[in-house]
Amino acid sequence: MNSQARLLDKLCANLAPGKLEWIGLRSERRGEVVVVDQAEAVVGLGLAGDHRMKKTPGSARQVTIISQEYIRQICQHTGHMSIDPRLLRRNLVISGMNMNLLRYQRVQIGEVILETNALCHPCSRMDEALGKGGAAAMFGYGGLCAKVIQGGKLSVGDAVVRLPYLDRD
Repeated sequence: MNSQARLLDKLCANLAPGKLEWIGLRSERRGEVVVVDQAEAVVGLGLAGDHRMKKTPGSARQVTIISQEYIRQICQHTGHMSIDPRLLRRNLVISGMNMNLLRYQRVQIGEVILETNALCHPCSRMDEALGKGGAAAMFGYGGLCAKVIQGGKLSVGDAVVRLPYLDRD
């Protein structure tokens, strides 16, 4: 284990679990976001019913995650009192965890294990959804992209647990 991994494990040793607050799926690119209480994750593909399942298998952007805490920051930058997660076009909204500590980590939600990787940068559509400057307001708060490492069901209300680095393959 390298020094960065050791530091992250030390920082996260007492990290309390977060919570899955919301799940959204889109059957097609630019399609309507459908809010569900439960989803099935498929290894190497993403969430059943989401358009990303049709993309190249093994993509690093199979599932997108944002936190309620990031959404609150976006509200502060845009002047909104609240933002419907459907407007942000992410798959999962979690709460109670520092998203900055979750990059390049594995998290378990229900039966599912996700491996986070790249930042999920906002697109220009966020100016349409949130108003002028919406994309700029989201910069740094767009969340994370993830790959499905272990499939299964995840449900709103499930704990979000960062897995120790040593549990990796």
